Amino acid sequence: MSTLLPQAIRERGDRFSFLTRDLQHYLRAAPGAGHPLLGAANIVTADTNAEAALLPWVRRLHAALRFDGVVSSCDYYLPTVAAVAAELGLPGPSRPAMAAACDKARTRRICAAAGVPGPEFAIAAEPSDVLEAARRIGYPVVVKPIDLCGGMFVRRVDDADQLGAALAEIAGFPVNARGQRRAAEVLVEECLDGPEFSVETVTFGGRTTVVGVTDKQVTGAPWFIEAGHMFPAALEPEAETAITETARAAIAALGLDNTVAHTEIKLTASGARLVEVNPRPAGNRITELVRRVTGIDLAAVCADVALGREPNLTPVPTGVGSAAISFLVPRETGVLAGITGAEEWALDGRIVDYDLAAPGKQVLSAQNNNGYLAHVMVVEEKPGAAGDSARKLIDSLRVSYATDGAAR
Repeated sequence: MSTLLPQAIRERGDRFSFLTRDLQHYLRAAPGAGHPLLGAANIVTADTNAEAALLPWVRRLHAALRFDGVVSSCDYYLPTVAAVAAELGLPGPSRPAMAAACDKARTRRICAAAGVPGPEFAIAAEPSDVLEAARRIGYPVVVKPIDLCGGMFVRRVDDADQLGAALAEIAGFPVNARGQRRAAEVLVEECLDGPEFSVETVTFGGRTTVVGVTDKQVTGAPWFIEAGHMFPAALEPEAETAITETARAAIAALGLDNTVAHTEIKLTASGARLVEVNPRPAGNRITELVRRVTGIDLAAVCADVALGREPNLTPVPTGVGSAAISFLVPRETGVLAGITGAEEWALDGRIVDYDLAAPGKQVLSAQNNNGYLAHVMVVEEKPGAAGDSARKLIDSLRVSYATDGAAR
């Protein structure tokens, strides 16, 4: 999204200023072509982690540059965006709603109080309290930090020993990837059994529009790694209604408005259950799947909403009945020697995008969504067909690792 969002802004005929605490991060990210965010009309360095000092600084910038909206593609700065918008009188969700949506514990409490169906849960900071909560809920449980993204440290645990190890791993990561200190609390939840989906929505002017439902392939137990997505999900009308209404209810309970959201739901034997609400466009290229099927560009919609423009959410004919992406999830740790099996992909008309990691990459066995080795994106005229096609292509790849200079 950090590449799609600036492109969408420019394609809309708008200009943007880029505010960052670490410009070198973006200079390193794309040293040749240059990161799209570096195409900003203005680039300003400031401590985006210090909100109290940031707000008066942004007020001074606003006096000179006259901003029309404020937006971020990063989960960790969505509450700051809401604070800046409120400070400058710009469009956006309320500060309390965005703060609640970005805190998994507050989301659980608010949605449970509003009657939104979800797992049994507990929130605790002390290991002894977490262990007691797990005993009360009953193993297996899911343990997760309340303030990380990308599936980091989210795992199923089957007993007290596994739970203790999980808590130690979370405690060993006290600062997130943006240099922000993490909360001590963790969530302990009933382990929901059933397929997972995400609902892509746009809320504007108090009205939530469902753009569609995406199915999610999850792998890597005890971790919950997203291995692929297909849009739209192949669902019976009754199941789709249950999933979308649960997402709507969660968004309403949190009080979110003027927001593109990606809400994750599990369809269990007892009905749809809320996993989490992400108050920003979907990652993992789901927005590209949506665009290829419906013509709706959720990155551009996100920019429109940030500017207070009512977005056009009318689907257009694209000739695509389903679009899917599948990821190659690493199962081993080592130095990548190569990936084979994609030699004919450039000739396959169904494939619209793919990428393979280059030899020499240091690979870690995956525990979250941040370490894929390859992806392939497929479109099909037939609804529901793209998911199987993408998975078969990824399954056909072969990975080799270097051992003492030789491949294995």
